[in-house]
Amino acid sequence: MDKQKVLFVCVHNSARSQMAEAFLKQMAGDRFEVESAGLEPGKLNPVVVEAMKEAGIDISQNKTKSAFDFYKQGKRYDYVVTVCDESQAGKCPVFPGNVLTKRIHWSFPDPSGFQGTPQEKLEFTRQVREQIKAKISEWLKGE
Repeated sequence: MDKQKVLFVCVHNSARSQMAEAFLKQMAGDRFEVESAGLEPGKLNPVVVEAMKEAGIDISQNKTKSAFDFYKQGKRYDYVVTVCDESQAGKCPVFPGNVLTKRIHWSFPDPSGFQGTPQEKLEFTRQVREQIKAKISEWLKGE
């Protein structure tokens, strides 16, 4: 059986979509082919890299990727999951390509906008990490 294809999308592909991609690969990489991308790819968030390392997942070598590049390549996905904060819904990208099954939206705060000390930013990022992990686990139960 072919693996179902999932694309996680956010604005910069620097935090939330990277965490979601990593967790789905870890939890069900045998069932899903997983990628992530952004509308305006930025730099991988070092606080996110640290938070994921604490969870036992190394994303330090990941690159940010462009949703538009995937579209130009003609990539097709069974699921496209946007992971933008509801307050940023107007900026949340839509993958213009062919989605075979479903578009899903999950709202998570953006770690790049967190204020405070480095330790406070890390703590906020841990909270988002755990929200993403729980949401993917819950979604997998329905699959």
